[in-house]
Amino acid sequence: MDPTPPQPPKAAETAGPVPTANIIASMLHAAQKSSDLIFSPGRAPQVETGGQLAQLKIPGVGVLTADATARIAADLIGRNSHALEKLKSEGSCDISYSLAKVSRFRVNVFTQRGSCAIVMRVIASTVPDFKTLNLPTQMAEAAELRPGIVLVTGPTGSGKSSTLAALVNKINEERACHIITIEDPIEFLHSHKRATVHQRELHTDAPSFALALRAALRQAPKLILVGEMRDRETIEVALEAAETGHLVYSTLHTIDASKTVDRIIGAFALGDQAAVRMRLSKSFRYIISQRLLPRPDGGGRVAAFEILKSTLRTREYVQKGEGEGKTLLDAMRDGSTEGMQCFDDEIEKLIRSGAIDIQTGLAYATNAGNMRLQLADLLEPPDSPFNQAAAAPKAESKKESSHAMDPEFEHI
Repeated sequence: MDPTPPQPPKAAETAGPVPTANIIASMLHAAQKSSDLIFSPGRAPQVETGGQLAQLKIPGVGVLTADATARIAADLIGRNSHALEKLKSEGSCDISYSLAKVSRFRVNVFTQRGSCAIVMRVIASTVPDFKTLNLPTQMAEAAELRPGIVLVTGPTGSGKSSTLAALVNKINEERACHIITIEDPIEFLHSHKRATVHQRELHTDAPSFALALRAALRQAPKLILVGEMRDRETIEVALEAAETGHLVYSTLHTIDASKTVDRIIGAFALGDQAAVRMRLSKSFRYIISQRLLPRPDGGGRVAAFEILKSTLRTREYVQKGEGEGKTLLDAMRDGSTEGMQCFDDEIEKLIRSGAIDIQTGLAYATNAGNMRLQLADLLEPPDSPFNQAAAAPKAESKKESSHAMDPEFEHI
């Protein structure tokens, strides 16, 4: 027996008479810089802007009921029988949705407490580029590679799709080659420029990432974008693609470069892990991790990037595993001249430039304790014994690790 859906507070208006497309258009008009639209029983339609949720007052639409969110979900899913079946059997489904001449969305519909809720990620109408996203300049090299794997990692909503879209767009503009993307669902729409781009959507054009990726090996692409490495089989075929001369872009939901390597190796049985380490060490070219940090004035977010590049040292650490004094973090700290950087050094720069405040930086740091030591001159009075003791070694460390870079990597 289905659980009784929660009873929302009384409202003077309901969503019933207003078409779903009109509600969405009104939400975008009211909050033009919103990143997500959320429909939840017991709440008016909500938008997320700069990491903060806000309810909107839309004419004819008040607090949503369970019936209202179910109707909106049905309108979004339409005749997509696979998505409807997945919602019934698994409790959630992913779809894409387009509002003509307004915007495109990546939509997740899910059930909770017996009712439907919806999250719609707003996709920019134009494909972002390096200048728009203020990406680190050294990342442009990832668009000039030939065979190998480039991974962009981070939590949900950290801008991975935007970064990958900018890299694909750069190749599209500069190289006359064949590009295949495999996505669930398709987000940014790439038109043919110098390159020819084919975009395949899961469950519409292909049944799974692994099968679509294996088929792509016979479709003569130079670049294959895989929306996400979700399982062992997809990782296996991606390694095979890189080993046979293809450039592969993909994403993982991991928090940093080291955890990304652990996730890939951990997807395989213990007896296979040494061989996978060897293959990954030879195939990976970049692991780019990113986090979006809120600005202190509430005016959006700024991105911090961690960049691990394939070098003799990093390949050794991937192949043999990390040890005391031999970690990927050590390699990134020491590899600034080779284009590498780590989160905590970049977050410290953002704090010192005023792009974020100290508490935000500590909350997003990989090692908050070490970050406090690095920020001793800001946290302690200038004449404190602690600050004086830390000043000399800190100054020397800064000299060794500094490298010129614009600290404000804000995703739009």
